[in-house]
Amino acid sequence: MHEANADTDSPAVAHATVPTPVSVAVAPEQRRFFREQGYVVIPGVLSDAQLARGRALVDAILADDPPPPGHLGNLARWPRFGPDGHPLLDFYRDTGIARLAAGLVRTDLPLQDPDFAQLAVTIPPWQHWPGGPHLDGLTPPADDGVPGTFTLLAGVWLSDQSQFHQGNLWVWPGTHLRTGAYLAEHGAHALARPDELGPGPYPPVDLGTPTQATGPAGSVLFAHYLLAHNIGGHDGPEDAGWRRTLYYRLSAAGHRERWTTAVTEPLHEFQL
Repeated sequence: MHEANADTDSPAVAHATVPTPVSVAVAPEQRRFFREQGYVVIPGVLSDAQLARGRALVDAILADDPPPPGHLGNLARWPRFGPDGHPLLDFYRDTGIARLAAGLVRTDLPLQDPDFAQLAVTIPPWQHWPGGPHLDGLTPPADDGVPGTFTLLAGVWLSDQSQFHQGNLWVWPGTHLRTGAYLAEHGAHALARPDELGPGPYPPVDLGTPTQATGPAGSVLFAHYLLAHNIGGHDGPEDAGWRRTLYYRLSAAGHRERWTTAVTEPLHEFQL
């Protein structure tokens, strides 16, 4: 695996935040960017009221399960949605994330509701540069041997990430395609053996140069499941606001039954 360039301060590809139509739908150029690069940032998705609601939900979770005193850096909480629902599932539905994501996924493959969320917080100052990426859902290995793949990741930005080194997600553009080619050659079940992959874990493909996803609060990031990614640092200063993102793992209907096709033909579940 090629190591990431930790000193990269400028995007290696065109800026991910393509202007969004007033209707906040995925535009053709945004869809094309996603297919080629493996991610896209859609700005202006959440209203001010929705941002305030999302932040209040996060505050409530952290009040019940706060970070340790003096903690700096990354912090994650994983609220699961039970049969009676969950406020974060209501938030996902009410903000139209599924409708927006459907603009990337094939029209004959409706998206299923997620069954949990990830609250990702970065508390500054935290000097951190990821040495390499990872894939979600591979560790620990599942009892049935099927890795925890999904269709795409949705990240709802509740804090401003317009500048670099503010807890931004680092991404390695185009790696969804190169990883798909690797798995087509070596077999999809290589993902079920994470100890045999590279560090991260992530398949040993040419990573290229990473960049940091940027955009204002209220944006939504969509990333292909196979896209190489990792958390970055937050330079602060100490009194700077915490970086807060809500992540939802989204699967198209039938994904688990065709997961081997989805990872060896990485655009199989997506619109042209």
